[in-house]
Amino acid sequence: MRRRRTGRLAGMRMIETPFGPAGVDLDRPDGVSRGTLALGHGAGGGVTAPDLVAVRDAAVAAGFTVARVTQPYRVAGRRAPAPATQLDTAWLAVLAEVGGGPLVVGGRSSGARVACRTATAAGAVAVLALAFPVHPPGKPEKSRLAELDTGLPTLVVNGDRDPFGLPPEAPGREVVVIPGAVHDLRKDLEAVAQAVTGWLARR
Repeated sequence: MRRRRTGRLAGMRMIETPFGPAGVDLDRPDGVSRGTLALGHGAGGGVTAPDLVAVRDAAVAAGFTVARVTQPYRVAGRRAPAPATQLDTAWLAVLAEVGGGPLVVGGRSSGARVACRTATAAGAVAVLALAFPVHPPGKPEKSRLAELDTGLPTLVVNGDRDPFGLPPEAPGREVVVIPGAVHDLRKDLEAVAQAVTGWLARR
């Protein structure tokens, strides 16, 4: 297990943050980049999640540089997520060191929440939220919907069977629903990629 993890880290660029090193996997398009899309992972997952990889491929093909960011707690080998303030601070530290041109921030699940909370501070022009967890499963009263009110153009891609809920559309917020998909969005990765490609074309 340690050998695999070391190999994975060897493929990342490491960036120091106040809470330890974060990892960045950077993919660039052919030719001049139109901007940077920064993507964060879910609470217990990583940047190789199928939806993040599908979005990476679509964004690079659309001319964007894509930075997939691994939070310090995951670099350290922990699965339990760090507190929100630590996640946000580490994320902003990484964004200060990567990218160029207009910045779009995003991620899946917990990573989407981090991107939403920090979008203004990061100087982002738009937000991409994959599988945004509106509430914990079975607890709709504990809504996180306010985090989506970033004041920036926002695309949300969620499955209609996601136990974490489905946010409604709102001014400045476009919601694409993937039929039959749950929280991991594996049901139709092509639809996820197409939604993101069309949205990025308008940035």
